[in-house]
Amino acid sequence: MADIATYDLNDGTTIPAIGFGTYPLKGEAGTSAIVSALETGYRLIDTAVNYENEFEVGEAIRRSGLPRDEVLVASKIPGRHHAYDDAITSVRESLDRLGLEHTDLHLIHWPNPSQGTYVEAWRALVQLQKDGLVRSIGVSNFTEEHLRRIIDDTGVAPAVNQVELHPRFPQEHMRGVHEQMGIRTEAWSPMGKRRAPLDEDVVTAAARSHDVSPGQVILRWHVQLGSLPIPKSADPQRQAQNLDVFGFELTDAEMSAISGLAEDDGRLFGGDPETHEEM
Repeated sequence: MADIATYDLNDGTTIPAIGFGTYPLKGEAGTSAIVSALETGYRLIDTAVNYENEFEVGEAIRRSGLPRDEVLVASKIPGRHHAYDDAITSVRESLDRLGLEHTDLHLIHWPNPSQGTYVEAWRALVQLQKDGLVRSIGVSNFTEEHLRRIIDDTGVAPAVNQVELHPRFPQEHMRGVHEQMGIRTEAWSPMGKRRAPLDEDVVTAAARSHDVSPGQVILRWHVQLGSLPIPKSADPQRQAQNLDVFGFELTDAEMSAISGLAEDDGRLFGGDPETHEEM
């Protein structure tokens, strides 16, 4: 397997170019699946308060025997915890469940615009970063307007914005916004789930050309876009396959053809923004 590439973030840290998603892995089976992912080579593990599996993530890291500084753990503040003090408490409670002294990346799970207090949550993350309880801070499911508001308020740009992104929904506008602002694009639902274009001719043709799976083609498409995908799988063979996307390169024509699968429906994200599951 090729070495995992990394991205430089705007706060001077680095992050693997692919991560491991943990929803809905729970219980002993969930812990075992996360241990498998770590043994396979994943070094960025993505969880959230709303996934209700932070304990399993922490336990998997301990069972793996890996040094703490080799594993990056990302978690998320839910929409109900956006008031400043609630956000501080939310992060501290996440650390207790994880059994860790700090997280490596902490996100606001979504802006929860009807409540409208996401700026308070962002101020809390800025302070928690200063206090050393979180290494990098970011957001998820934020629009350009939401991003500009928190940056204007604090002078601090998120390191990442995690949004739904896949070939049928390539988020060209938001990727451009992120590039302008120095924010790394992370992708949840990187395959597209039930809408995954695994059988599309342009994907299967690229898979045959490079002797890889259609899923590997889609994840490689993400990497070449500069997107950081967070695929999910409890199957060890699929976990390894999903991680092995750095030993081949799609052509410009293949990239364009896959991006051409986009469906223009005007969304930022679909389904439940706090579980990253499509309805």
